[in-house]
Amino acid sequence: MVGDDDELSLRCVYFPAEGLLFGMGDPLLDILAHTDEAFLKKYNLNPNDAIRADERHISIYQEMVTKYQVQFIPGGATQNTMRVAQWILQKPYITTFLGCIGNDKFGKILTEKAKEVGVNVHFQISDLEATGTCAVIVTAKGSNRSLCTTLGACKMFTNAHLEKPENRALMEKAKYFYISGFFLTSALDSFLEVGKHANLYNKIFAINLAAPFICHSFKEPLMKVLPFVDILFANEMETKAFAEEQNFETESLEEIGLKICSLPKANNNPRLTVITQGPDPVIVVNKSKVTKYPVNQLKNEDIVDTNGAGDAFVGGFLAQYLKGKSIEVCVRCGIFAASEILKQPGCQLPEHVIFPEEFKS
Repeated sequence: MVGDDDELSLRCVYFPAEGLLFGMGDPLLDILAHTDEAFLKKYNLNPNDAIRADERHISIYQEMVTKYQVQFIPGGATQNTMRVAQWILQKPYITTFLGCIGNDKFGKILTEKAKEVGVNVHFQISDLEATGTCAVIVTAKGSNRSLCTTLGACKMFTNAHLEKPENRALMEKAKYFYISGFFLTSALDSFLEVGKHANLYNKIFAINLAAPFICHSFKEPLMKVLPFVDILFANEMETKAFAEEQNFETESLEEIGLKICSLPKANNNPRLTVITQGPDPVIVVNKSKVTKYPVNQLKNEDIVDTNGAGDAFVGGFLAQYLKGKSIEVCVRCGIFAASEILKQPGCQLPEHVIFPEEFKS
C-alpha cells in the first residue's frame, strides 16, 4: 500500500492533523568546525563517515573548541528530519519527537530550538548524563563531513518513557512513524514497539540505515526491526554496507534495492526502498519497479556543508508523503530540502526560502 492510489487518498484524509508523524531518536547538540585531513587522521576518522566516540576521541571536542571556530547547532538524525518536515509543512505540531536529554543548558537549547519550528518534543530528562554531543568535522571545502558522536543522555532513554500515558497517546494518535537506525544502538525495545504498533494498526513505519556501522555492528537488531519497515531510506555507502552484511553479492544499488524490498515483511504491504547518492539520481524501488530521479546540481561554491543533507531529504520526502503526494513529488521535495540544507552550516533551517508551489498545497 506504500505507493498505491488507495493509500495516497488515505494519506490526504489525515493531513493536517496534529501529531501525524511520530519520531524517536538521539537529540544531539552538533559542534561543527571546518578542519583539514590531518585532523581526521589524528582521530582515526574517515571523510563522510559516522561513528560513535571511544577512548581515542576523548579530547576531540575540546580541541575543536580551542583550535577552530565552532558553531553549536541542534542535531541528531531523527530530530533533524522532524525539524525539516515542520519547516516545509509550516503547520505546528504535525510532528512529535521523543528522546532523552541531560538536565543542562544544552538540553534546554535543544528543547527551545525544536519548539521554535513547531516540533512537539517530549523529552525524557536524565540527571546522570549530559546532553549528547556530536563533533561535525567538515573538510574539502564543505563537500565532506565526518561525525563523531558521544551519546551521553541519549543512551538513557527507556521504554518506560514511551509507556507514559501522555506519550503512549501520542504514539497511538500518529499515523506515520520515522526512526533513524542510530536509535538501534540504545533503544531497541522502543524501536520494536513502535514498529509492531505500526504493523498492527496498518500504519506506515519508516527507518533510515543511518551509517555503515549500523549495518555491520548492529546487524542483529536491525534485522529484528526490518520486517516491520514500510519505507527504508539509505545512502549509497549504507546500502552497500547492508548488502555486504546480507551477502547479496552485488554492488548494484538497483539490485540491492530490489533485494531489500523482497526481504521478509510482517504484513502484506510492499516495502519502498529509497536510495540517495549525493549529486547522482535518487533510486526508488517499489515492488519490482526501479525508478531514478535526477538531482538538481549545485555549484561547488554554493555548498557550505553536507552535514544533515540526508536527514533533510527524508524530512522533505515525508512532508509530502503525509499530504498524499505522489512518490515523484515526495522525492523532488526531498531533493529541494537537501539542496537548501547544503547551503547552510549544519542542519540549520534557512529563514528566507521561496517554496515551490507544488510543495505548499
